Amino acid sequence: MKKVIRKLINFLLNTINNSDVGLLNSSTREDWIIKQIETLPEGSIFLDAGAGLMPYKKYCTKLIYKSQDFGEYSGSGDGLGLQKDTFDTSSVDIISDITSIPLENGSIDTILCSEVFEHIADPVKALEEFNRLLRPGGKLILTAPFNSITHFSPHFYATGFSNNYYHHHLTELGFKIIEIESNGNYFEYMAQELKRLPKVSKQNSSIKPNLVLEVSIRYLLRYLQKNSINDSGSNQLLCFGYHVLAEKG
Repeated sequence: MKKVIRKLINFLLNTINNSDVGLLNSSTREDWIIKQIETLPEGSIFLDAGAGLMPYKKYCTKLIYKSQDFGEYSGSGDGLGLQKDTFDTSSVDIISDITSIPLENGSIDTILCSEVFEHIADPVKALEEFNRLLRPGGKLILTAPFNSITHFSPHFYATGFSNNYYHHHLTELGFKIIEIESNGNYFEYMAQELKRLPKVSKQNSSIKPNLVLEVSIRYLLRYLQKNSINDSGSNQLLCFGYHVLAEKG
């Protein structure tokens, strides 16, 4: 009887679509950043601020690439929230505080700062530093979560940044926002966390995931996927984050 039930459950799991809904956070962001890099003039000076493992360096072969990181995170942090286990920044060009980078005023054509703001105690000071470093007309490529769970603690200071945050602070510093777009929507974000649920439950609760839960999650993911396909503005309520392209005035 147990074998029959197990076969039935396996059949249900295989017939319920377990799509990539909720899994496109990183890839969507990476595609957008790569697109911005590809538009930059050959030989221009490019600063990757808060570069970490420098995932975008390989796309900057036509540019003069410089990397900066504070170099204090090694992967384990304080053990709270999500960590990376290993995190080697020994190849980064400049080890410094992101609010005080030892480069000359107006010496940079483009600055990329991706998924870093939540790890800075005072992000506005970082924006002021970027403003100092960029030449007039220089570009700022910026991404950060709109909402996120604890990660890389103790170097984690904010859960996210809104559309209004960028408009307010960038405008105050004299930047012109060329493009700002959301990554994902409410349904995609809920799907991301739903897929994370069994792991979090196993790590933080005495209630163990079971087959009923697995089937329920599959059905809910299909429901979220349909909603995402037919979405008409839920990104204003919740999304993974915002992608911002701004120009120094």
